[in-house]
Amino acid sequence: MQETPDAAPKVGVEREKQVQQIFSEIAPRYDLLNHVLSLNIDRAWRRRAVKELRWESAPAGTFLDACAGTYDLALELASKKAFGGAVIASDFAHPMLVTGAPKIGGAAVRPVCGDSLGLPFEADTFDGATVGFGVRNLSDLERGLAEFRRVLKPGRRLVVLEFTTPPNTIVRAGYLFYFHNILPLIGRIVSGHPWAYTYLPKSVGEFPGPSEFGTLFESVGFTDVGWKLVSGGIAAIHWGAA
Repeated sequence: MQETPDAAPKVGVEREKQVQQIFSEIAPRYDLLNHVLSLNIDRAWRRRAVKELRWESAPAGTFLDACAGTYDLALELASKKAFGGAVIASDFAHPMLVTGAPKIGGAAVRPVCGDSLGLPFEADTFDGATVGFGVRNLSDLERGLAEFRRVLKPGRRLVVLEFTTPPNTIVRAGYLFYFHNILPLIGRIVSGHPWAYTYLPKSVGEFPGPSEFGTLFESVGFTDVGWKLVSGGIAAIHWGAA
């Protein structure tokens, strides 16, 4: 498969432009590809991530879903029977928010076009926060984590769902083959985008492992930091308290 230099994750402001371009351009096919490429396992991952949020201690609270995309994780929380609060869904790729808007219906989800490196919210605003498959796209991961902590009320949780590299040798070999060969091909055919789904495995490959990522949580002031691997380590759910 022919690659383009655009597929390599960039740094700084160029990374921000790159990510915004990718998700703006693939927005119309984003949901379809998520479910097809993950064999629908991503739905179960989101349910488990919301469970780790411990939202039940503030069921009428206000929660943040950053890098919200087309609202799948925000809707997972808002659809809980005992949930009586609101979810603010923030993303800086406006076409993603527009594409996902019909899914909101009567759910208590309110979209905001905002950058996770400079969230447009006051400190101590939210009763919890989630990020699904978004933090690895931040041009400054530590700054992003610090922003999430800033807008959380003291003691409230940030939960991050993100891809990782499986620790088991056999699982890792199969995963990497799929990720670097099958996924980019299917992604290019279905989305029509020449390099977005080549960027994806490259961005995962440079992302810190669970232990290192947990250390970053602690470095910006999160406590009670932990994580668990899901589906054999294809993804991981991380958490920490502000």
